[in-house]
Amino acid sequence: MIQAAIFDMDGLLVDSEPHWRDVEIEVFRTVGLEMDDEMCKRTTGLPTDAVVRYWYEKHPWTNRSLEEVGAEIIQNVYGQIEQYAQAMPGVPDILDLFQQHGIPMAIASASPMHLIEAVIDRLNIRSYFTLWHSATLEKRNKPHPDVYLGTARKLGVEPRFCVAFEDSGNGLKSAHAAGMMTVAVPADYEFDEPKFDIATLKIPSLREFNVSQLKKIENQLSIAPATR
Repeated sequence: MIQAAIFDMDGLLVDSEPHWRDVEIEVFRTVGLEMDDEMCKRTTGLPTDAVVRYWYEKHPWTNRSLEEVGAEIIQNVYGQIEQYAQAMPGVPDILDLFQQHGIPMAIASASPMHLIEAVIDRLNIRSYFTLWHSATLEKRNKPHPDVYLGTARKLGVEPRFCVAFEDSGNGLKSAHAAGMMTVAVPADYEFDEPKFDIATLKIPSLREFNVSQLKKIENQLSIAPATR
């Protein structure tokens, strides 16, 4: 009954969050803002422009434009990912699972297209996906539903027949608002936070998702119309 599986990218398919944090610490230092990992975690899942704006509002600077800071962060992360990024645990198995069941797969990411393509080439997973879509090409980025609605439209499926995988609260809001079944895969440090309670299913790792979990999702989908 599931007609498409749609995946977030950063922190879900690729272990990119440490690279984002390292680059943010380095770039924000150029505007006099000393960051650490815990500060960076506050904005996990937000688009880069929203991250820059968040910190500018708390610690304004005058020596660089917000656009310049954001562009440098993306450029530096791109370089890090191209060289060093690794797949998150469970990625090959979950992609094989959906492929074996003949369910089309797509990526719906807040990152720009060139970064999405750098990741899929780095991880050698391009052949699994029907398409990939960036929220930067939509009117609104996550947590708005635009990128998920746009991805479903490009796939030619109704959002309610899609299952979306997300690791961040903002991304989960995006998929949930699009009307999709959702699987939350939060990081350890925020696994128990209530923002993930809206998920159809919550698991600690993609390794936990198997045929049994897929059937649970499909069972919930089969009864959903009767409860609306």
